Amino acid sequence: MAHRAHVADTVAMVFPYLTRDTMTQPGTPAPVGGADLHYRQALDQGRFLIQRCTSCDRAIFYPRMVCPHCGAGEQQLAWEQPSGHGTVYSTTVVRRKPEAGGDYNVALIDLAEGVRLMSRVEGIAPAEVRIGMAVQTKIVTQDGGPLVVFTPEGGRHDGFR
Repeated sequence: MAHRAHVADTVAMVFPYLTRDTMTQPGTPAPVGGADLHYRQALDQGRFLIQRCTSCDRAIFYPRMVCPHCGAGEQQLAWEQPSGHGTVYSTTVVRRKPEAGGDYNVALIDLAEGVRLMSRVEGIAPAEVRIGMAVQTKIVTQDGGPLVVFTPEGGRHDGFR
């Protein structure tokens, strides 16, 4: 038990906005500001955006205040709408009882711009999602908010563009 208290204290020092209450209460929203706020506001408007560093010309996702590649500051991070084309890098099926909503997939998607994000592929059975499958972005509403998901590109399921 003492170890748990130590971990909670350490997390609180590193992430001061997290309190014991927010760490233990399910559904407590994370604080939103800066780059995350900009990203979420665009998503609310139906636009999926990523960042590109003007110093090293590399794409960045999840939104950051500092380029993780070269260390450039927020002033060098520009927003852009990606092409929406991607490839399934990895996928797994999460099994659930039908009354709990049934199976779904969790996938890592490599966007054409060079970033990788976690999402899911819709429009086909979860077990049909394949590594190498060409996909495209789609914004859906889930639990009252926008979410970026993917669908097979052009209806093709063979994993080739």
